[in-house]
Amino acid sequence: MKSIAFALVAWYFLSTFLVESFRVISGSMENTLLVGDVLFVNKLLYGARVPLIGAHLPAFRDPRHGEIVVFESVVEPGLILVKRLMGLPGDTLAMESGRVRRNGRFLDEPYVVHSDPSRSAEPSEREHMRELQLSHYIGANPEGYHPDVQDWGPFVVPKDSLFMMGDNRDLSLDSRFWGFVPRSHVRGRVLVLYYSYDASSYRPLPLFSAPRLERIFSIPK
Repeated sequence: MKSIAFALVAWYFLSTFLVESFRVISGSMENTLLVGDVLFVNKLLYGARVPLIGAHLPAFRDPRHGEIVVFESVVEPGLILVKRLMGLPGDTLAMESGRVRRNGRFLDEPYVVHSDPSRSAEPSEREHMRELQLSHYIGANPEGYHPDVQDWGPFVVPKDSLFMMGDNRDLSLDSRFWGFVPRSHVRGRVLVLYYSYDASSYRPLPLFSAPRLERIFSIPK
C-alpha cells in the first residue's frame, strides 16, 4: 500500500508540475500533428499552474514565436487545445491571401497545409471575427474592416495575450474565430511525440493494433 501510495503521489506531482500527456483528437495541426498522436507536454517551462489556488509557478521563460503550445480553450471550459503560437503581446499581425505577415514581414511557413485556400467564413462568423479584432485593428479604414479566413488585420496583439493558429490553416478553428488566448490559459509546450496510432483504423483496437511506428519518439517542429 505504501508503494502504491508513493507511486500515485509521484504521478500526480509529475503530471501537475512537470510533464503531462496529451492526445490529438482533431486535424487542425495536420500534417505536423495527426489525429491519434500522443504527446508529452512540458508544463514546467512556462510555469505550471498550482491546483485549487490557480496561481502559477515561476516560468523558466515565456512562450516564443512558432512554438507548438497546449492551452485551455477560451470558449469551452475544460477543453484543451494545441496550436502554433503566431503572435506575442505587441506584435502586429495580418493575413493577406493566406499568407501571415508579422511586424511587417511575411513568414516562411513550410509546415503549413492549405487544403481549401478559397474557403470563406459564414457571414455570422465574419461579423464575430470583426467584433473580436476591431478594437485592436490599426488599419486605415476601421468602418470598412470585414475580416475573413484568408484576409484579416493588421491588428496588435494585446498585453498578456497570445494569437494561436493551426498548421492546417484553412480548416483550423483558432484565434481568428475565437480571439486571443490569455497567457494564463497556457499549459505547456509540446516536448515529444511518444506514441501515434491511426485513429481512423477499422481494427478493433487501433490504439494497440495500428501504430504509426515512424512517428514514435519524434519531435514536432
